[in-house]
Amino acid sequence: MPEATSAGQTAAANALFTPAHLKFLNAKLEKLPAEKIIEWAMVSLPGLIQTTAFGPTGLVILDMINRIHIDNQTAANHHPTPASSSASENDDDDESQARFRKSGYNTRRHPVPLIFIDTLYHFQETLDLAQQTQHGKQLWETDELAYDFLVKVEPARRAYSELGAQAVISGRRRSQKGDRAHLDIIEIEAGTGLLKLNPLATWSFQQVRTYLRAYQVPANALLEKGYRSIGDWHSTKPATNDDERSGRWEGKQKSECGLHVDYFKMRAEFQASQKKKQALLATQQAANEVQTQQAQTVQA
Repeated sequence: MPEATSAGQTAAANALFTPAHLKFLNAKLEKLPAEKIIEWAMVSLPGLIQTTAFGPTGLVILDMINRIHIDNQTAANHHPTPASSSASENDDDDESQARFRKSGYNTRRHPVPLIFIDTLYHFQETLDLAQQTQHGKQLWETDELAYDFLVKVEPARRAYSELGAQAVISGRRRSQKGDRAHLDIIEIEAGTGLLKLNPLATWSFQQVRTYLRAYQVPANALLEKGYRSIGDWHSTKPATNDDERSGRWEGKQKSECGLHVDYFKMRAEFQASQKKKQALLATQQAANEVQTQQAQTVQA
């Protein structure tokens, strides 16, 4: 399986964004509105993409990216130069868009390539038939680690690798608490060296809702039914209190699916789990064979 980034890309990210540099950038970005953070990223970070499950925060970021792009295009048209005119006419010819085309993805001329991880369980009953896999129809019930890794984490890493992603925009916010309570605006992901940008880290859920309504951004109808964080239908319920993610993995000591943790650590855990499962299965099969032989001996 291709890794998330090449060794060269990871080394470059670590060299450019040292802990001291990250601290400096976070101090500066902390004072900027989300739109300016995103605009800075669009100009400064090569290989920039956005990941989203089309939750409220992701939709806000998606809308902001489009508004920034439109504003910049309008300004370029008002003050055309040979360089800006060329860029306007060849929007889809930049490196990231070219990679999208080669990978078979439809860019639809969006200024920042978008990755949506389809786990096949985004409240779409019509996809139930597609769940007949070698791991069973409801893998999340029998092996949650395998489910998270196989249908979310591994596909995401494969997409990052195929698209040459070096920086990823996420919709995580501090108000979501848990592992996100002390989230930095810009960070380096452990293990992979991938740059993560969280432009709405300082926003509250109410700020997100206000933006969606003010700009009439199409939003998931589940928001009107009490859902504040939307994941897979089998592990998501309406929020039960002020904790936005209280409806996720109800009754479990879990707050993340794995998309924002150390990839290599999770992969090692998954591989160890599979090896243990195979060993147990082999032991059980051997025991069954012994019982069968003993039964045949008694009958004889």
